Amino acid sequence: MINYISYRILQLIPLLIAISIIVFVIIQLPPGDFLTNYIAQLKNAGNDVSESMILNLKMQYGLDKSMYMQYIIWIKNILLHGDFGRSFQYNQPVADVIGPKLTLTLVISVISLIFVWAVAIPIGIYSATHQYSPLDYVFTFIGFIGLAMPGFLIALILIYFVFTQTGVAITGLFSPEFADAPWSMAKVMNMLPRLVIPVIVIGMSGTASLIRVTRGMLLDELSKQYVITARAKGVAENKLLFKYPVRMAINPLISTIGWTLPALISGEAIVAIVLNLQTTGPMLLKALMTQDMYLCGSFLLILSVMTVLGTLLSDILLALVDPRIRFGGVAE
Repeated sequence: MINYISYRILQLIPLLIAISIIVFVIIQLPPGDFLTNYIAQLKNAGNDVSESMILNLKMQYGLDKSMYMQYIIWIKNILLHGDFGRSFQYNQPVADVIGPKLTLTLVISVISLIFVWAVAIPIGIYSATHQYSPLDYVFTFIGFIGLAMPGFLIALILIYFVFTQTGVAITGLFSPEFADAPWSMAKVMNMLPRLVIPVIVIGMSGTASLIRVTRGMLLDELSKQYVITARAKGVAENKLLFKYPVRMAINPLISTIGWTLPALISGEAIVAIVLNLQTTGPMLLKALMTQDMYLCGSFLLILSVMTVLGTLLSDILLALVDPRIRFGGVAE
């Protein structure tokens, strides 16, 4: 097992280097840059922008160097100092810009993930063990609705319904008096009731999808010969169900960690905008629109690294929990 993990980690080194290069090239591809837009705004406002001022701004933002040198400086600062660069838009270090919103994003996303697993797995198991029952049809119908309706549309419907019925706007994570207040127990208690709507909206599509996957996987396992043989030998149904078939059916939970971890960081950007959530999703969208090079590049790099690490973690966990999976020929 140690050899397998070491082998996989060594494989990640060239992959992460390649990812960092691709990310930096991608953020440089759109025509123009933040400085070009900034200078255009100054000119539109009637300010005189001289060539010397443009040159000073390029030197200030590090845009006077070649793309190759910009990448070397960026990746060196990340590896040696944990410095992801400076956000042009906020005129602050990227880490300081991302940090305050990252905690809220993780709180919402982790709670949404727990909600998805807690709801989807029992429903998926019930639907598989009670195939074609009335409740199975009901859960299937709800699942298709959850998959078909985008999260932002569900958010808009909930906002409209709650406001027309109660006159209360459910957008935002805090009441106005707590929005800019420092963290305290009162602020946390103010946030908790407002987490319900974001968690339901963000978790809706994931719940619907996981119900279908769990149901399908469990139905496949229940039709296999070892289950039929065990049932014929008189093994108790609950013991039979949870000893092997359910363990095999929940493998998708483990195998999807690769995209679950970056989702914890990126959040649902459009849903967050509709619900006015102070998370990282809207910030990433705004950084892409304003061509804030180091801010959006750092976001993309973090998401890519999380995807790679999540895939590694899911492979290791799958190898541990599923005896049918071997370590890819790596000597133990």
